[in-house]
Amino acid sequence: MTEALQLPVIDLSSPDRLSTAKSIRQACIDYGFFYLVNHGVEEVLISQMFNESKKFFSLQLEDKMKLARKEHRGYTALCDEILDPSSTSGGDPKESFYIGPLEGTLSSMNQWPSLEILPTWRSTMEYYHQKVLSAGRRLIHLLALALNLNEDFFEKVGALDAPMAFLRLLHYPGELVSSNQEVCGASAHSDYGMITLLATDGVPGLQVCREKFNQPRLWEDVPNIKGALIVNIGDMMERWTNCLFRSTLHRVMSSGQERYSAAFFLDPNGDCVVECLESCCSESNPSKFAPIRSGDYIKERIRLTYGS
Repeated sequence: MTEALQLPVIDLSSPDRLSTAKSIRQACIDYGFFYLVNHGVEEVLISQMFNESKKFFSLQLEDKMKLARKEHRGYTALCDEILDPSSTSGGDPKESFYIGPLEGTLSSMNQWPSLEILPTWRSTMEYYHQKVLSAGRRLIHLLALALNLNEDFFEKVGALDAPMAFLRLLHYPGELVSSNQEVCGASAHSDYGMITLLATDGVPGLQVCREKFNQPRLWEDVPNIKGALIVNIGDMMERWTNCLFRSTLHRVMSSGQERYSAAFFLDPNGDCVVECLESCCSESNPSKFAPIRSGDYIKERIRLTYGS
């Protein structure tokens, strides 16, 4: 039996930015996860997004496969992905749909269901993408303050200049689970990039392991808070901070219930170089990682996940 984790709650609308930044710093050091409230993404929009997501995943497989994943956009079928490369259990029993950046030259790579089949799908997803991106940018400013940097630091190094912002819709079909078998809907993994902002439909399943190098792993449940987004630190932010902020291992356990979620990955511009922050290293604590171009790092992680 796993225990429920009491994560910190961060109010994005708080006028006391320094106090909020201090709370974020502690949350990122202790957990790598926190709840985000008053983020500006209306509950009615989250509900509309999930309704449209359900409509897509309820289509016949042949219709969904017309939008099969290309250039990391579009539909990924059940068991096509394995997030834990060391696992021998086969692909993860979930299906998903990726929507990439909406602005700039990369926007043309996105794939969209036919207006005849799902007339309000694209407009709903674009609006949701824009609103969460706005919340993410505000949060990145506070993360900079939390690292004793100027709040525009990540903009000045080019991270937020046309960031790689991906929305991933996820569907976990509960009926795949045997009553006497423990099944990971999403196998144990950490996220690749800067931060992830997750919305869930309230069905349980998300678990975190705070000490990813310990064996056996201790998993803790992350309960849903209605209206809150669940934020976690990604591997690139861990590299930037020299492991001060932790990119926490997490997974989704199938409960027998159908489950929907939407993960928004806010990652740096592909040309941004991720190197140890001056505020996070010293003579006694030198940089643990070599500088790396963000796009190269993400590309290699995707290759390991999908095997191509």
